Amino acid sequence: MTRDEVLAEFRAAGALLEGHFILSSGLRSPVFLQKAKVFADPARTEKLCRALAGKVKAELSEQPTVIVSPAVGGIVPGYETARQMGLKALYVERENGEFTLRRGFELSADDKVLVVEDIVTTGLSSRECIEAIQATGATVLAEACLVDRSGGEADVGVPLIALTEYKVPAYPADQLPPELEAIPAIKPGSRGLA
Repeated sequence: MTRDEVLAEFRAAGALLEGHFILSSGLRSPVFLQKAKVFADPARTEKLCRALAGKVKAELSEQPTVIVSPAVGGIVPGYETARQMGLKALYVERENGEFTLRRGFELSADDKVLVVEDIVTTGLSSRECIEAIQATGATVLAEACLVDRSGGEADVGVPLIALTEYKVPAYPADQLPPELEAIPAIKPGSRGLA
């Protein structure tokens, strides 16, 4: 899928929002991708994740044996990408502020992991997820995401395969442009949920 095709799916779902948003990274942005609206449509989710799975298969020389995603935002695309690739889908959750495998999920040193995220902005959640996986002895081959908001600048510590890149401005709270500062901020993401 092209960048325009991916963004058209977000627009069609009413998921490409404009305003003043507090991202899970803490940065502020005039654009927010409300992927939950995309994931509410199984056919749209399947289409995007099928394309992501195809891109992963084409770009990785060694194929993964399992997919792991960070909760909450990565669970749906992780599951659907795993389904498209015929793999198991696990996820890590925060416990005492740290990502960990729970619910009886286990990884071994033989596992070759693909991390699947929804949106990458700074790569912080990705790096934390990857560290938790590596602590089990498993190997993380790469990370895949639907949208890389950093435009290829985020360092997740492993190769990053994005279905598309969509660079939008993001600012620290104390460095807002006047037009963004004039709009009340909302925090639509999931970081900080119990």
